[in-house]
Amino acid sequence: VQLQASGGGLVQAGGSLRLSCAASGRTLSNYAMGWFRQAPGKEREFVAGISWDGGSTYYADSVKGRFTCSRDIAKNTVYLQMNSLKPEDTAVYYCAASASGTYSYVPRRTDSYAYWGQGTLVTVSS
Repeated sequence: VQLQASGGGLVQAGGSLRLSCAASGRTLSNYAMGWFRQAPGKEREFVAGISWDGGSTYYADSVKGRFTCSRDIAKNTVYLQMNSLKPEDTAVYYCAASASGTYSYVPRRTDSYAYWGQGTLVTVSS
């Protein structure tokens, strides 16, 4: 599966952005999907994800209540709605697909994901 992330940009603190991850080659219903981010000088970290069956989502504590992960199977696209953005959310955001785990599980480790998009930069100004 090939992944193409988009939707990043510059936004003021308190603002919103919606990231999209369009998949091609395979249907997203075959994968759990995750969003990760990497800030300068930091390791890539899990942000949010949705399970293979679409019935479960999981969020990092730092974004819980502010970010929402969803998918549209008909469009073969996963979304990350980001509200109440903070300067510490500034990072390159990556979407990824995982074929591991059970149908209702959201993997959180980077090595659980075999397929990665190219990343989209989100910059939140204070």
